[in-house]
Amino acid sequence: MISRTPVAAAASVGVCALVLCGAGTANAADDDQAMVSVFHAVPGLNVDVYANGDELIPDFKPGTLTDPQPLPAGSYDLKVFEAGADPKGKPAIQKTVEVPAGADATVVAHLNADGAPQLDAYVNDTSEVAAGQARLTVRHVAAAPAVDVRAGGTPVFKDLVNPKEDTATVDAGTVSADVVLAGTDDVAIGPADLALKEGTSNIVYAWGSAEDKNLALKVQTLTGMHSAPSGVNAGSTNDTDAWLAYAAGAGLLGLASALTARRVVSRGRA
Repeated sequence: MISRTPVAAAASVGVCALVLCGAGTANAADDDQAMVSVFHAVPGLNVDVYANGDELIPDFKPGTLTDPQPLPAGSYDLKVFEAGADPKGKPAIQKTVEVPAGADATVVAHLNADGAPQLDAYVNDTSEVAAGQARLTVRHVAAAPAVDVRAGGTPVFKDLVNPKEDTATVDAGTVSADVVLAGTDDVAIGPADLALKEGTSNIVYAWGSAEDKNLALKVQTLTGMHSAPSGVNAGSTNDTDAWLAYAAGAGLLGLASALTARRVVSRGRA
């Protein structure tokens, strides 16, 4: 059974400012921190990511999704450069992100519908789901026209455009899903089996470029959304097993990068 829920669409406001806001704050580790993941969804370009003037993620490869990391709430001036480029030059992408305390969010560097790189931030819904169910969210971050997402051949999300998202609660289990051009049966990605475990929130990113024929999927899985009395809030993790055949080669940033990120951010806010 699929139950549609209100959608918190991705904000894409202005060219330089983006504020994370809205629901989905149940897993806050501390009152003054947020959990933040970063997904590199611009094909064919390794990049260096800077926050408040300091290098945050070096040599970030396309298709890579970092593990969620606690960061102090606050304002982050994010700049993305081609890997090895002079950070004093003009960045490929730049945006200021306001991270509120308690949020669980994913910042995504991706292509817009016309193929230009941009940054968007999404607040992840970490609220509970009913026993026996899971949450499925699809985010369109690809240089591609509107799409429908089908489960078992039936459209679940219709006419989804870049950079919007849509979400639903579904029965836990394995779903055979594909992505088609909106209003057609023309398959753009898939089909593939997606394992939705009880009490999880599964975020599927459609990314890449239709023109360059490198459309792919990436799955981010958040755990701990059980509503049963015995449910344990286990926090957030990234699960790249699902739809692996369609996701670009991924790798998670190591602990060293996370520690560097926290150190750099702290220095930047001093």
